[in-house]
Amino acid sequence: MRHLLVAGALLGAIVFTTGQTTLATAQTTLRVGDQKGNSQAVMEAAGVLKDLPYRIEWKEFPAAAPLLEALGAGAIETGVVGDAPFTFAAAANVPVKAIGAIRQSQEGLAILVPRESKIQSFEDLRGKKIATGRGSIGHQLILAALESRGWSAADVQIVFLAPSDAKIAYTQGSVDAWSTWEPYVSQEEVLFQSRRVITAEGLTPGIAFQVASPDAIRDKRPELEDFLRRLAAARAWSLTNVNGYAETWGRLMNIPPAVARNWLSRAKIRLAPVDDGVVADEQKTIDLYFRSGLIKKQLNAADIVDCSFAGAIGKGAGL
Repeated sequence: MRHLLVAGALLGAIVFTTGQTTLATAQTTLRVGDQKGNSQAVMEAAGVLKDLPYRIEWKEFPAAAPLLEALGAGAIETGVVGDAPFTFAAAANVPVKAIGAIRQSQEGLAILVPRESKIQSFEDLRGKKIATGRGSIGHQLILAALESRGWSAADVQIVFLAPSDAKIAYTQGSVDAWSTWEPYVSQEEVLFQSRRVITAEGLTPGIAFQVASPDAIRDKRPELEDFLRRLAAARAWSLTNVNGYAETWGRLMNIPPAVARNWLSRAKIRLAPVDDGVVADEQKTIDLYFRSGLIKKQLNAADIVDCSFAGAIGKGAGL
């Protein structure tokens, strides 16, 4: 586990600030981790970042593992991650709590193959090389697919790579498939005509989390509540304004908006309170990782979530 955290720290060292939202009268700063401009783009597009009573410092990460490492090190205070890397981090004693749940369809969590590949289904991947990040939601999908078919981990060759390295290996043909998430899936589909041979629909809980450090929950609760209220409102707005969100995301990431439209039109992303259903879904991920030997201790999902932000999220979402 130590080598994973060290690797995460090295990845975290390349984090860069993509933008800031400021007011001259701002008294505090909330340091927010983002992946591929995800939260920042929807909040900017929805216009919810106006009149902030504090300053947001956005920090961009290539994946959840370095974001969680940065949060554990105190470099950021909140961010968005999938349930799988969140579970992996919690099992490694990273100080982190889930304070909001991101619900979306699972069609954008998928195992991809190149357009010209002869592989047509997951069954065709027996003995083949699949790239993904260790402990990522892509790893989770592989494990769930194996378990659903009664296969063992030895039935495929999992090659653990960060997204940038996985992309290179996949493009060069040194792996047969890539188990990844959005917006990487849509980027490959739209720009390179890759094919999804399996998605996570019906296999994994389909949940991600807005997470925060215990220190931030204690010291910056008003800022976190306000941020979650605004993010929930932005997510609600995005459900009927896909094009506006896609245009803003494409501009921030310098990627054609068609990629985002492909992703967002099927994802239907919303921010929801952490409730009993969320806790039950997180327990399923914990149990899968424990059965697979990916984490060495059994966790209680209720111990790694914080349900006290439900009011702020509900207000923003109009619940």
